[in-house]
Amino acid sequence: MAENIKYYLEDLEIGMKSTTTSVITGEMIDTFADITGDHNPIHVDAEFAATTKFGQRIAHGALSASFISAVLGNDLPGPGAVFVELNLRFRKPAFIGDEVIAVAEVAEINERTGRVKMKCHCEVNGQKICRGDAGVFVQKRPAD
Repeated sequence: MAENIKYYLEDLEIGMKSTTTSVITGEMIDTFADITGDHNPIHVDAEFAATTKFGQRIAHGALSASFISAVLGNDLPGPGAVFVELNLRFRKPAFIGDEVIAVAEVAEINERTGRVKMKCHCEVNGQKICRGDAGVFVQKRPAD
């Protein structure tokens, strides 16, 4: 295997799954706001957020979705894979202190194109906060 490549296309099987876990912090939300420029007060202003139906600051949906990117880029399919599509539905917010588990599972493999469809979701306390699928291009094993 080339250095750093975890899985080539030929190594993948339908049903393979990987997860990563992250705990949402206020600093994480603030940093994400600075990186993206999304300073919606529901994310960054505790006083404002207290007046909303959530009663507190919520993490950006895209912050939760970024944990899916971590699974795809680090674990499954892993280094060398190229994340090209994401279709997610956000169901519930993540709050400061929540442990978010991002899950990605191989759903379809196109041997001809090298494209892999991954079913993805993020969950908090066993409840899905977002779900959908991702498209990833995965390198084929080089000829010897």
